[in-house]
Amino acid sequence: MEIVQLYTLLIPVQHVLAVTWLYLAKQPSLRGVLRDPSACEGLKGLTEEQVRICQRQAEAMDSVKRGAELAVEECQHQFQNRRWNCSTLQGLQVFGKVAMQGTRESAFVHAISSAGVAFAITRACSRGELEKCGCDRRIRGVSPEGFQWSGCSDNLSYGIAFSQAFVDNPERSRGISSSRALMNLHNNEAGRKAILSHMKVECKCHGVSGSCEVRTCWKVMPPFRKVGNVLKERFEGATEVHPKRVGSRKLLVPKSSRFKPYTAHDLVYLVASPDFCNWDPRRGVFGTSGRQCNRTSHAMDGCELLCCGRGFRTAQAEVVERCSCKFRWCCSVKCKQCRHLVEVHSCR
Repeated sequence: MEIVQLYTLLIPVQHVLAVTWLYLAKQPSLRGVLRDPSACEGLKGLTEEQVRICQRQAEAMDSVKRGAELAVEECQHQFQNRRWNCSTLQGLQVFGKVAMQGTRESAFVHAISSAGVAFAITRACSRGELEKCGCDRRIRGVSPEGFQWSGCSDNLSYGIAFSQAFVDNPERSRGISSSRALMNLHNNEAGRKAILSHMKVECKCHGVSGSCEVRTCWKVMPPFRKVGNVLKERFEGATEVHPKRVGSRKLLVPKSSRFKPYTAHDLVYLVASPDFCNWDPRRGVFGTSGRQCNRTSHAMDGCELLCCGRGFRTAQAEVVERCSCKFRWCCSVKCKQCRHLVEVHSCR
């Protein structure tokens, strides 16, 4: 038991830089703030190389901040009904110690974060907000399906390259011989592949009376909600791995021979997750006491599972909603405010 405690206490020292750049999500808009490259040194949570990237590409940092915001928002959406619900803290470690441990929750945080930066940078390229990139003009000619490639395809290759340089740096600066670094780098890449493997083709028809004699098409990224849904599925089916020396290289291999080999699209983790039921500051677990639950649900948001069998309290709360809405010519809608009581259940 003492060994486990010591290992847990050492985690913040060894991995404190892993995703501290997510702290950008909590800072005010960076647009216009970084006109002076020296201002990059004042951004909290960045490694030395990330500061240098900021100094070279200051105009991209507002998109990096947006990518961090997307990651936090999507994580909280995907896990809103689970015992661990991506709650954030005030310090540099936005998700606390949970993101620093080799669990499947940490795997998801790394994947969604790297995807968030790739997505936000790519979107900024397509909108013409960055000088160093624009639309992907490499897709040209006629496709096998007979349509003409044209328009502004999303330049995902640039977004992925930026994400690799910026997001992967804390892991590479520690050396990839670390099992945790190998895990994080794999999950970072899996997050980016969740975008790449779900690119869509959008088209516009040309011809007499919309006859669509000619179609011009371009490639676009999926909505970020789709990326979150894909990575949540990967989280559910994540593979537990352990390090193994193969020649001069250290690799992560499935811990059990019963597990199928994982692919570059799958998430991997090193240690089992806590149950997240009870408050445990040593492991960064807040517990579920006080969380609202669904009394009639048998899923994870249900009171039995969410409250870990401790039971729940029921209280009445007043809800104010718009009602009796009427359209007024022209052009407004006027509503009344209706108040009614509802039952609210919360974990003991």
